Amino acid sequence: MAPRNLTGVSKFLLLGFSEEPELQPFIFELFLSMYLITVFGNLLIILAVSSNLHLHTPMYFFLSNLSFVDICFTSTTIPKMLVNIQTKSNVITYEGCITQMYFFTLFGGLDILLLTVMAYDRFMAICHPLHYTVIMKPQLCELLVLVSWVMSALHSLLESLMILRLSFCTLLEIPHFFCELNQMIQFASSDTFLNNVVMYSGVVLLAGGSLTCIIYSYSKIISSIYGITSSQGKYKAFSTCASHLSIVSLFYCTGLGVYLSSASPNSSHSSATASVMYTVVTPMLNPFIYSLRNKDIKRALKILFGKVTLKGPFFVISLLSKWYSQP
Repeated sequence: MAPRNLTGVSKFLLLGFSEEPELQPFIFELFLSMYLITVFGNLLIILAVSSNLHLHTPMYFFLSNLSFVDICFTSTTIPKMLVNIQTKSNVITYEGCITQMYFFTLFGGLDILLLTVMAYDRFMAICHPLHYTVIMKPQLCELLVLVSWVMSALHSLLESLMILRLSFCTLLEIPHFFCELNQMIQFASSDTFLNNVVMYSGVVLLAGGSLTCIIYSYSKIISSIYGITSSQGKYKAFSTCASHLSIVSLFYCTGLGVYLSSASPNSSHSSATASVMYTVVTPMLNPFIYSLRNKDIKRALKILFGKVTLKGPFFVISLLSKWYSQP
């Protein structure tokens, strides 16, 4: 039977990790736990930064934005998978699949761009400390975040529109737990040359360009740290970058591993398993990486837990307004 366009098909099947019924409760509990930890941990970072005036600095402003994006990033995939397990249905509609793919690409791109912006912030703080407060004003920080949103939204929109031109077989089973861009292109039955060109161009420009900027920033940072005479000064400078560098390494290494594994034949299920690292594990670990060795975050969390029983839901909003009203 010749493949026909997807306009006659209303749903796909997400096969997930395993179709064995006895494994479904374990998978459900595991991913529910990781999702709750991710949301709770990143929400704590946002609340700690918002509620403590000492953390109203560019570094923690970018960190709170990264935490918000990480919550959204995991929320585009995990809740749907949990619902499918509970309802014993692997179905996702065509519209739902395109929507999920759009937001997954949007927040994934935002993660990459915000990590790049954070590397630039550390570069300015260590390599140009005398000009740091003059350059990294709240207006510039807000502009950098806004530009990241616009760039990621345009990239995600382009990728989604390119998928709409493809045709698929009447019955499409996706061996993944969400509608991932690369998987959609692989299972299309029409010509995907243009889609592959756009997808890999986006990877090179967005991920490759961001990684190049991060590597350049840290090469300059390392040179500046070696120029510091005091050992205590070197340790303090390096400690401000260690958390960010750990997250960058974890995100890029796991993401690269997914795309390398997807290039090999018969790798769909292994790619789905590997993608858990950067879609779930990395956002879950970000709050721990930033808080375990960060005295400022620990202090802010202690103060937050002391206030949380006394403040209402408008506490965070009022503090955010104070941050944006600062000159």
